[in-house]
Amino acid sequence: MTEISGQGRLRAGATAVVTEAYAFACMRCGYGWEQTYEIEHHVDADGRTFVLYVADGRVVPSPLNRPTCPSCDGHLVRILRPGRVASARDAAHRGRRVPAAGPVEAPWTPKGPAPLP
Repeated sequence: MTEISGQGRLRAGATAVVTEAYAFACMRCGYGWEQTYEIEHHVDADGRTFVLYVADGRVVPSPLNRPTCPSCDGHLVRILRPGRVASARDAAHRGRRVPAAGPVEAPWTPKGPAPLP
């Protein structure tokens, strides 16, 4: 569900930085989005490790705890592999749509007995 792109650059106080990307789909309103996070690994004054999620330069809550849809504020959100939302949007914009099913025309045949061979 995540894609680890490798060791990022170290920030002040961070012992390691890893970049992960996620795709999200809201099951309430259908909105889809993707986000890349820098996950900073730190050690506090008592020697305990903790992580900070950073998105677009801001510290944010972990996207794994209780993701929130930016469109409807719903919390029924599915987390997907990165690239899933972008590939779905690309497919929708390519114009390869399947025509809607409609009534099927059957050839007209007169009622009555079938002709003899």
